[in-house]
Amino acid sequence: MWPFRPTLMACHATLARGSVSRLDWHNNQYHPSSGHNEGTCALSALLYYSKQDPADLWADELKKALPKDIDVRLHPDIGNPAEIDFALCWQPQTGLLASLPNLKLIFSMAAGFDHVLQDQERPQHVPIVRIIDDTLSTMMSEFAVYAVLGFHRYMPAFHRDQRELKWQRRWPRFTADTHVGVLGLGAIGTDVARKLAVFGFKVHGWSRTEKTSKGITCHFGEDGLFEMLSQCQQTVCVLPLTKETSGILNNETLNAMPRGAYVTNIGRGGHVVDQDLLDALDSGQIAGAFLDVFNEEPLPTDHRYWSHPDVVMTPHIAGEIVPRSCAKSIAANIERFREGDTVIGIADLDRGY
Repeated sequence: MWPFRPTLMACHATLARGSVSRLDWHNNQYHPSSGHNEGTCALSALLYYSKQDPADLWADELKKALPKDIDVRLHPDIGNPAEIDFALCWQPQTGLLASLPNLKLIFSMAAGFDHVLQDQERPQHVPIVRIIDDTLSTMMSEFAVYAVLGFHRYMPAFHRDQRELKWQRRWPRFTADTHVGVLGLGAIGTDVARKLAVFGFKVHGWSRTEKTSKGITCHFGEDGLFEMLSQCQQTVCVLPLTKETSGILNNETLNAMPRGAYVTNIGRGGHVVDQDLLDALDSGQIAGAFLDVFNEEPLPTDHRYWSHPDVVMTPHIAGEIVPRSCAKSIAANIERFREGDTVIGIADLDRGY
């Protein structure tokens, strides 16, 4: 059975896929315009909201990068809500964004934006901008390469042997015969695939729609998914989380992989059906899993992943949003917006990325 559940997320028909020029809105629809909107406040501010990121560090970097006429405000010190044109947020509290009457862009503090959609009261007409940053892509690729090479050279098993005082050699796998699949061929997934190919692996990539990438065997659609999984001794998930990709690593797809395969997930926790993965690990169908993201974060202390001998875990750190780099990306997009140029990274709510 095809593991996706086709649905469409609400999207504004007038929003171009992946980009947007400076916008006005009337009757909840986008209309390109030039110059400043009538009635905007003389002052302009960006509101920062996150309960888990270093606010002071972000404030310092934003003040360095942003135009001097934009005031940086850290929640809860909002000041006059009407002066806030831009919001930079991670998991915004319900109603916060709706309380900003002149909000023009919502910057997600992530490559994805599902956390923003959790606020059902957010102003639907305000575009959400994903973080697209070379530093983030590099960090994600480094992590994926580390995970794949670790499994390839039995590092988790050797760490376990060390704790148990065992001296046990293992015969290395031949790299040129090892197939590695990457789920998701966006900017980050493509970077992951290309960097894995440098090591000599036979690298495959899967996407919902047809794509090509030099040196990568590309697959797409339902048939392509299972065609790829059946060949790959390792699979790395770098997909965005949508209602269609939720639970893609499930009993059916895990059992489509060769017995003894390895799985790395640096996409979102919702890509994994936890019990299905645990069953596959217990049976030996999956030899090991490297998990950086989880359905519930922080992961409850009674979850079996903590103690499972074939699971390697990290606390959602594969790709960090680094203020020093990302503040410059945000500032560049604000300048584009003000000049009437294309804003990079506008979220397509219909496609989910």
